[in-house]
Amino acid sequence: MLKRLLALQALLFFSCTSEAQTINITDTLYATYGNYQESSIGKRRIKHQDIQPLIDQYRGKEGYEVTKVGTSIEGRPLHLISLGNGSTDVFLWSQMHGDEPTATQAIFDILNFFDSKDFSGEKKAMLDELRIHFLPMLNPDGAEVFQRRNTLGIDINRDALRLQSPEGRTLKKVRDSLEADFGFNLHDQSIYYNAERTPKPATISYLAPAFNYEKDINQVRADAMRVIVFMNDIIQKYAPGQVGRYNDDFEPRAFGDNIQKWGTSTILIESGGFPGDTEKQEIRKLNYVSILSAIYTIATGQYKDIPIEAYENIPENDRKLFDLKLEGLSYNLLGNEYTLDLGIQRTEIDNSAHSDFWNRSTIADQGDLSTFYGYQVLDASGYTAVPGKIYPKTLNSLEAIKGMDLLQVLKDGYLYVRVADLAKSNKFVQYPINVLSTNYKIPEFRLTVDSNPNFLLQKNGINEYAVVNGFLIPLQGQQKDFRFKNALILR
Repeated sequence: MLKRLLALQALLFFSCTSEAQTINITDTLYATYGNYQESSIGKRRIKHQDIQPLIDQYRGKEGYEVTKVGTSIEGRPLHLISLGNGSTDVFLWSQMHGDEPTATQAIFDILNFFDSKDFSGEKKAMLDELRIHFLPMLNPDGAEVFQRRNTLGIDINRDALRLQSPEGRTLKKVRDSLEADFGFNLHDQSIYYNAERTPKPATISYLAPAFNYEKDINQVRADAMRVIVFMNDIIQKYAPGQVGRYNDDFEPRAFGDNIQKWGTSTILIESGGFPGDTEKQEIRKLNYVSILSAIYTIATGQYKDIPIEAYENIPENDRKLFDLKLEGLSYNLLGNEYTLDLGIQRTEIDNSAHSDFWNRSTIADQGDLSTFYGYQVLDASGYTAVPGKIYPKTLNSLEAIKGMDLLQVLKDGYLYVRVADLAKSNKFVQYPINVLSTNYKIPEFRLTVDSNPNFLLQKNGINEYAVVNGFLIPLQGQQKDFRFKNALILR
């Protein structure tokens, strides 16, 4: 089977120089991605006003058709961008959940690719065979406040039967008008999903949704499976072992399941986590490469020879990742010593404009976490968790923290500092020390699920690490870069 897949991959060759040198299209798409990345939407919290100018630039442009196909509850227009002259319709829609923007960004990268003068032979092969339709940001009202649901408070992806939302009605109307042969249902998933029984994040997850409770496989669903096997093979080149497969239990209210049922070969793509990629820009790149490659193989018909048995070989999604996992630390409780693993997650909390975020971390689980994994893992055996102290001097303002030697302060065991003048609007500081109001009382030190993790890890009486708002800070030896976003202000 592996030889067959490798042989399939080898078919994807193209001419990239005047001398007709042939190299793999996916490698070249990956290597040249920066030429087509839409730089104006470089962070996840994009809004409708950010993409509208990108849509407008295709109005009246030769080879493109921009159609207003609907309106959100709050009156934001929904647009379909179409190109190509072929008889096979491919329909891609994104961000039906407002806080899932990765593929929306990738769609505009793909449009930049098609609008370039490069890859003329490959683009001709695609556009002669296909008519490609993009509906970016189906839920612009949710995107405005970076939330999953629409203004009505419903999950659009559970509105395929009742069709109460104008956004859901638009999606149904467009699908039916196109009678699309292939559909790409583009989402983001939690970064805490991992490929089953591995420590690797499910950076990309796929599903060919079932169209009935029996999970039957007809030609429509089988073709979706074949394209997914092809895309998995692509992703494995750049994120090996970081692909998952969703459970295919039939959900009668979901759009993906119903669009499969209505005769469109439907491919769910979920963008998860990638180490060090908070804004999911590497995952955006993987979307770009794999979706374009899939469109190419649909155009050439090469997907038809892929055995669907390989679909079941993709590991299932699991959800056993933490941002930080501490393994085997010692913890003294009521005079007795215990050994614990801690799993810490860093929850994102939006600012008032929903344009950025800060973290408030929690202990998500503790105990024996030997079957769980972490983006960052510390073997804490031999270390004891001890409470941090309050710095003895009260500072007049937050500005005064700049003058502190914070590394030495942490080494001395202080995780908190009191500040006399605190604006009510401030909720966090971008320093590795928590800030207290003058009258805030720290609760008794306990490691408990859902609590905010702040403590020291000691070995032989020396503070080796500080955990501040769930971020691990090394205190001894050569200082290395560590990822730290913010500590908290506690009143």
